[in-house]
This record gives sequence, C-alpha cells and structure tokens, in this order.
Amino acid sequence: MPYRGSSKLVRSQRASAAGVKPDETIAGVLDHVSMQCTDLVASAAFYDVVLQPLGGQRIMDFGNTIGYGSPPRADFWIGAQTTGEGFRESHIAFTAPSRAAVRAFFDVAVAEGAAVLHPPRLWPEYHETYYGAFVRDPDGNNVEAVCHLPD
Repeated sequence: MPYRGSSKLVRSQRASAAGVKPDETIAGVLDHVSMQCTDLVASAAFYDVVLQPLGGQRIMDFGNTIGYGSPPRADFWIGAQTTGEGFRESHIAFTAPSRAAVRAFFDVAVAEGAAVLHPPRLWPEYHETYYGAFVRDPDGNNVEAVCHLPD
C-alpha cells in the first residue's frame, strides 16, 4: 500500500506537540550527522581544513568524538570506530555559501590528499543551479560540498 502521509489535522497536532506554531517552518530534516572513523586523528585533520571554506570549524572535542559546525552548534560529528566490522560508504553533503566556496573546499581537500570523485561543476540532472564537488575522506566516504545558488 503506498504511503499517503498523515492527515492535515494529525500533522498539525504533531507539530503543535513538538512546539512548532502553525505559521512556523522547521528548516531541513537533519539535526546532526555522526560517522565512525578508523583513524580519528587523520579524519580530524582532514575535516579541520576542508570545512573552513564552508564556514565550518571544530566546535567540541571530547577526545574520541569531535563536533564540527558553525558556532555555537555542532551538527557534524566524527568519532573513533567502536561498532561493526568492515567499511560501508557514507555520503555527506555540506552546504556551501557560494560556488567559490565549493571550489575552495575541493582545492583544500585535494591538497590534503583526498581522492577526486567529481571536480566542481553544475549538476543540471539534480537542478539547474546545483553546483557541487565530490571527494573521498580518509575513510573512503563520499564527501560533497554543494551550493544551490545561481552564480
């Protein structure tokens, strides 16, 4: 049976229970993302520099877990691998404020030794102003910087 969503009344009741007023919108669907790293030191060194062109920085450091974001909030976390075996690729796309920031992210990542998946370019198959670059982080994850604004 296809999902048809809940009724407007039920959605309104859920939003109200969550403290959202009827005329307010909640931006995005993610609160935070966390990835386990096989080499936390190498991953931290990578993210310390590649997130700078996007306005991100290290916000919290608990030794075995590090949070990045825009002050005061950390919304991207990395930590030492503690569960599971083997590798399962993850994909994370970071918001870039401009196409120049996408290019700077890419340049820094490549200078840090990241493997290039896709250099910066328009991706019209996603939408007409989708501008992104894709690299692999030290654990082999697919990491992207994307700007949705026109040039």
